[in-house]
This record gives sequence, C-alpha cells and structure tokens, in this order.
Amino acid sequence: MSGSLQGKAAVVTGGGSGIGLAVAQRLAREKAAVAVFDLDATAAKAAADSIAADGGTAVALAVDVADRDAVDQGMADVRRRLGPVTVLVNNAGKEGFRRLLDISVEEWNRLLAVNLTGTFHCCQAAVPDMVAAGWGRIVNIASSSAHSGQPLMTHYVASKAGVIGFTKALALELGPQGITVNTIPPGFIDTPMTRRNEARGRLGGTVDEHAARTPVRRAGTPEDIAATCAFLASDEAGYITGQVIGVNGGRNT
Repeated sequence: MSGSLQGKAAVVTGGGSGIGLAVAQRLAREKAAVAVFDLDATAAKAAADSIAADGGTAVALAVDVADRDAVDQGMADVRRRLGPVTVLVNNAGKEGFRRLLDISVEEWNRLLAVNLTGTFHCCQAAVPDMVAAGWGRIVNIASSSAHSGQPLMTHYVASKAGVIGFTKALALELGPQGITVNTIPPGFIDTPMTRRNEARGRLGGTVDEHAARTPVRRAGTPEDIAATCAFLASDEAGYITGQVIGVNGGRNT
C-alpha cells in the first residue's frame, strides 16, 4: 500500500504517543499529510518532528478533543495548512481505574467527554470536508474491554462501547456519500500506558504473563494497530464499513 494516501490530509487524535504515534507515522509513510492532535503540545511536536525526519509531512496541534471550540479551530488550521480533512483516526482517550461507588460524577463526565464526545466532536468537524470530496475514511479506536468488560473500569468500558455503537450508526448514515466508518478495539497492546499500569499493579499480571495467555503468544504493538488503520484508510477498504475489526492476537474472537 506504499503511497496509498498520497494527496490526503489526515488527522490523528492522541497522536503524541503510543498507538496514536504509530498511526500518525504509518499514515505519513503512506504519503498522507498528517495533523497530530494531542493534549500534550510537546508530545505532538515531537511526533510531527519524527515524521518530518522520516521524510513525511506533518503538523502538530495542541487540542483537547473534549473542547469543541478547540476541535473546530484545530480542524480549520489543518485545512489552511494541509487541505481538506478526508482521513480521521479518533484515538485520543482517557483511562480510569476506580470502583463504581468511588467514581465521581465529574470523573465520569470527563472520561466520556474525551472518549465518546471527543469522537463525536472530531467527526462532526471533519465530515463536511469528506462529504464535499465524496470520499472519506474514519477509524475510531475503541477497546476490547467493550466486549469483555473490565472490573474497576465501568466508566471507561461504557465510553468505548459507546464508540462502537456510534461507529455502526455513523457508517450507515455516511456510506451513501462515499465515507466509510470503522472501529478497531485493540487487544492487549504494549504501550507506555500499559507499562505504567503494569508498574501500578493494574493489569492483573505482567505484560509477559498476558502475552503468554494470548493465542499468538505475544503482546500487540502500536504498529499492529497502525497497519490496520492504514488499510482501512485506503481505497482498497472501500467496501468495508460499520465493522468492528479486532486486532487482538486472538484474545477476543
């Protein structure tokens, strides 16, 4: 698929680290001009710099996806600098570990505002460009926990299940306009966030122990998710929409 996104402008939210960084780098290798949205301006710039150093085109924008004004301003900036947005990967997310009875209303609202409402904000801000082009690709990053559940994460799991439902509904709405919408619920992926949670004893075992329980006998990598994103963003995936594409090494089938 080398060069499959030549001439496309792509936005990757949460693109400063982990899965988002790998996705941004992979889309750039497919020749997309990539806008890295991240709450952390320093991380966003480092990601864009890494893409430029590899010969790609990228810009960095500090954007809180839960803030609609910030999203609208960011998308407008991308249009001015890179052109209409026709590829969108909604990866920005916030995790949470807390017993149900200890979750505050404020914590619940903030987590849904980032994970679910943030996805809505970015889609609503980018879709007009796709409609005008008669072509678009949206990939929403969910979580395998939306299928399996996860103790101490009711707010997180609820938000990611919402992303899956949102994806299915939006795919039906936008399909006639040449726009596909799919979701990837990653399985057990070895990211900096995963390692931090391992150190805090939140994983129910070590990374290596989880890898040993995975049918392919390894943890996933951000690049595994990025490869699937690149395919779903390509012309070759034009007949795939409304789908939940599990990238999980066989942990959830």
